[in-house]
Amino acid sequence: MRRPEHAICTTITGDTMTIHTTALLTALTALTALLCHGSLHAQGMSQSDFDARKDRIEAEYKVDKAACSRLSGNAEDICKAEAKGKEQVARAELTYSHSGKAADRTKALEAKAHAAYGIAEEKCDDQAGNVKDVCKQEAKAARTKALADAKMGKEIRESRQDASQDKTDADYKVAVEKCDALSGAGKSDCVSAAKRKFGKN
Repeated sequence: MRRPEHAICTTITGDTMTIHTTALLTALTALTALLCHGSLHAQGMSQSDFDARKDRIEAEYKVDKAACSRLSGNAEDICKAEAKGKEQVARAELTYSHSGKAADRTKALEAKAHAAYGIAEEKCDDQAGNVKDVCKQEAKAARTKALADAKMGKEIRESRQDASQDKTDADYKVAVEKCDALSGAGKSDCVSAAKRKFGKN
């Protein structure tokens, strides 16, 4: 039987294959390594051990955040987002490794999705114009898909249906955002093609 943290790592690694932008791939890869490296193995650990590990996570976050003060501008914002994301993922992973509950596994996956989005969104700020808009829309789409996958992990039929629709809607929004780089008939044709592809007619 696989340990809880192995299930999380497998799911996240698979998700990264769907991401195409450098900012999102970097964010997801970093958080995948974060979540899978040094994962906790002791389900049912003592409360004192749990508290000690929790304190260590908080201490590491303070150190990471303090290191960001040496940077400036958007580099500092990205650094802070990475530090916060690392803390959120570590906390969620600790809780799941402690309890082994399916609900906590879902929360760990959701924490990873939100953390990756926060980092990717900050990295999009290095772009401008439509490239920036597309980057942010793709970041939102990636988060939506990751959250949908977490929801599907509950193995509830209604959740699977909702998750599938969420993914389609996310891809449609990215496609339409890309059309904004065009004008006139080209833009209209682009939007029409997106509507046909994703069943939005």
